[in-house]
Amino acid sequence: MSETPPSIGDMMAASVPMARTLNLDFVETTPERAVVSLPDQADYHNHLGGPHAGAMFTLAESASGAIVLAAFADLLDRAVPLAVRAEIAYQKLAMGPVTATAVLGRPAAEVIAELDSGSRPEFDVQVAIRREDGAVTGEMTIVWTLRPNG
Repeated sequence: MSETPPSIGDMMAASVPMARTLNLDFVETTPERAVVSLPDQADYHNHLGGPHAGAMFTLAESASGAIVLAAFADLLDRAVPLAVRAEIAYQKLAMGPVTATAVLGRPAAEVIAELDSGSRPEFDVQVAIRREDGAVTGEMTIVWTLRPNG
């Protein structure tokens, strides 16, 4: 009898306490796209009654981490993915539940080729944060690296 491996969302919830704290829902996680939602929770509201900027930052960063794990899962025995820096732009008022959608900024094969050549690749992940009505409330770019083990 074979065991089903844990999903990326299950792994994130188990290894990233903040993802559990915010009750993030990993809706979709593939090497091409990750979609993570943040439910509307009064404990994480700002002074306007919407999700706090820190909660939205964590949501977007978690979506970026999910796509990085999905895209580079086969490399975890030889490289550690690490966020290097991030920039976020809050564009519209977010109210209610919000969803972050992350995509890689360049093909995973290019990043893997750099790692295989002996360098430490850096790559962007772009994330859009949306309200339930589809309006983009924020955009984030996170630069990641794959740090070779050893």
